[in-house]
Amino acid sequence: MLPFFLSPVSLYAIYVRRCFAASGLSQQTLQLDNETTLHFWGPNPKFSQATQKKPSLVLIHGFGPVAMWQWRNQVQFFSPRFNVYVPDLVFFGDSTTTSAERSEVFQAASVAKLMEKAGVERFSVIGTSYGGFVAYHVARMWPERVEKVVIASSGVNMRRGDNEKLLRRAKLEKIEHLMLPATAVQLQTLISLAMSRRVDVIPRFLLNDFVQKLYSDKRKEKMELLKGLTLGRDDTPNLSPLPNKEVLIVWGDKDQIFPLEMATELKELLGSKTRLEVIKNTSHVPQVENPIQFNNIVESFLCDSS
Repeated sequence: MLPFFLSPVSLYAIYVRRCFAASGLSQQTLQLDNETTLHFWGPNPKFSQATQKKPSLVLIHGFGPVAMWQWRNQVQFFSPRFNVYVPDLVFFGDSTTTSAERSEVFQAASVAKLMEKAGVERFSVIGTSYGGFVAYHVARMWPERVEKVVIASSGVNMRRGDNEKLLRRAKLEKIEHLMLPATAVQLQTLISLAMSRRVDVIPRFLLNDFVQKLYSDKRKEKMELLKGLTLGRDDTPNLSPLPNKEVLIVWGDKDQIFPLEMATELKELLGSKTRLEVIKNTSHVPQVENPIQFNNIVESFLCDSS
């Protein structure tokens, strides 16, 4: 393992934290109940007067590194117009629980409790990949609190066989070998599926640094989260529509984790107020590969009062 002062990941993390702080966010922790504590980035309490004038927006990360690694471009873009909240889901970063619950429904309940504890009555939500599962459940269970929903690259409508197809594409035997890479080779496989650009030139020492710094924490609990998913257990999509909710689906046209045809089907399943935007030449993380287009699409949706 590289020492801190030689670790590219550790050094870049300093830069990301400074970007969040410069956007008016600070690191905070809230105890939700006797079992669960969530760490999150939220509006700095020092600027409480400014936060009262803006709508609230929650960014929910996917399965992988902690939230700040997945949303930097969006925090910098949306913070001037929104009170941005970026939670680390349970067992990511400093968020933890003693509860035996491991489903994405439990994650959604934790996010909803966080917002209630933070004093936020209504908010819009953006979820990517696994975070899209969580965002869907937040909107389904608390429709009176959620204004608009953005689901990005998230196969909420996945079936039992979709993981098997994904493993065949990845040429791996177990889903945790892909979602929780333990070696440089496994991480390179994940990146090659998640990104549309070539990644075979990433140095091995850098991949190892990513694995050690971003994927080694709470591996047992994260494997339990993968097994605890309620979505994707059946041969047909197991989800209810969001009939009265404005929903935006954003997808990369080259997504190899959740192929584009899943986005087309999801649009029909979620209700008549759902629309789909496809970003060309991106894969599973369009918010990273083309943040300008992603941000503009989402901003137009969130700020459209019609």
